[in-house]
Amino acid sequence: MACIKRTALSLAVASVFAGGVSQAHASAFALIEQNASGLGNAYSGAAAVAEDASTIYYNPAGMSLLQGETQISTGLNFINLSLKFNDSGSSQPSGAALVPFNAAALRPLGGTGGNAGSISGVPNFYMAGDIAPNWKFGIGVNVPFGLKTEYEPDWLGRFQAIKSEISTLNVNPSLSWKLNDTVSLGAGFNYQQIDAELTSAVNYVAAAFLAAGGGAAGAAAAAAVPAANAEGTVSVTASDGAWGYNLGAMLQLSPDTRVGVSYRSPIRYHVTGSATFFNAPTNLNTGVSLNIEMPDSASVALQKKLGSNWTLLADVTWTGWSKIKELAIQRSDGSTLNNTPENFRNTWRYGVGATYRYSDSWSLKMGLAYDQTPVNDTDRTPRLPDQNRTWLAFGGQYKLSKDSTLDLGYAHLFIKNATINQNEGNTTGFGLISGTYKGSVDVLGVQFAYRF
Repeated sequence: MACIKRTALSLAVASVFAGGVSQAHASAFALIEQNASGLGNAYSGAAAVAEDASTIYYNPAGMSLLQGETQISTGLNFINLSLKFNDSGSSQPSGAALVPFNAAALRPLGGTGGNAGSISGVPNFYMAGDIAPNWKFGIGVNVPFGLKTEYEPDWLGRFQAIKSEISTLNVNPSLSWKLNDTVSLGAGFNYQQIDAELTSAVNYVAAAFLAAGGGAAGAAAAAAVPAANAEGTVSVTASDGAWGYNLGAMLQLSPDTRVGVSYRSPIRYHVTGSATFFNAPTNLNTGVSLNIEMPDSASVALQKKLGSNWTLLADVTWTGWSKIKELAIQRSDGSTLNNTPENFRNTWRYGVGATYRYSDSWSLKMGLAYDQTPVNDTDRTPRLPDQNRTWLAFGGQYKLSKDSTLDLGYAHLFIKNATINQNEGNTTGFGLISGTYKGSVDVLGVQFAYRF
């Protein structure tokens, strides 16, 4: 059964882990929703705003512009992802490699998976304060990557994906230095923990057939698999922690015009964990590992005040996704399990927004943004059926007192339909997934900030 073990892992674990790490709703697996005060502007100009302590994430130099000796900010964004698959020609495994084939290996095709999206909460907390003249120290705790998707367990693409739950926790201590009234600089370190739980179905009959080399020998091996063990599931759990950094600068070009520049470094993980097989004909459990590099990003942002009531915002953000060409999965003995092509592309995000000061207590916010996906049409998988999206957002801020504010924001993301024609594994027991994904995202955020 050792050969069945190796093939089953290649069929299931590799595709589960490789696809699942790259899962989230905004620009692959990145979450820009790190406060609620910027949500109403669709996060346009976030690196130039410095409205509260959450500037630690978007541009640490902004701490120099915060009023008061100490500021805190805490918030929660609720992200509701709707993701539905429409079939247009999916099929069971086919090809000469599977003939003759044990009938049990041709598993029922299944349905379209239902709504694979879910509602996720993204919390954040920031604190910044004076430590010396012109110097501030701050710390942020947030969730920069992660989301949960889950298909119905009997859907037609279950051998490639059922559940993908990714979560991160980022701790970001930072410093800012105000050189003069024009220039401020900032820098921070990031320690980030990633955890993943990923599941898919396993076709044990197909694994036995292929492990025996196909043909008559394969058919005999497939027939030896008990009918009760023809199909099962595999669950992969894995985690790691790693370090990165972020840099920023604020330039006050005039009393009404500010430019912010920020950079976040890549973070390199060596993710390790285990694969647990259920309803398997023998013990197939094993350790797994994967090296993955989260992308770096750079942003240039503008804040321009027009009179006493209007503030215009704009930004351009680049993300270096092209580092991810493929994801190589290794067994615990160090041998290569599988290479999954990704061929990500670098992306651009463009945002414009405005804030209107309605009164001393109320400010109204609005924003529009366009966010590219790094996923190409050829390599799109059911774990990451990502596409370009357009943000439309609005919100408001209410001053509870001279030292405290409450922010509310809402955004709707219009996601372009994503076509998929994924035949990876069509001759190894997975089948062909062909169709179109229709998706959308709603984000609702609330935040409280206080200075003292």
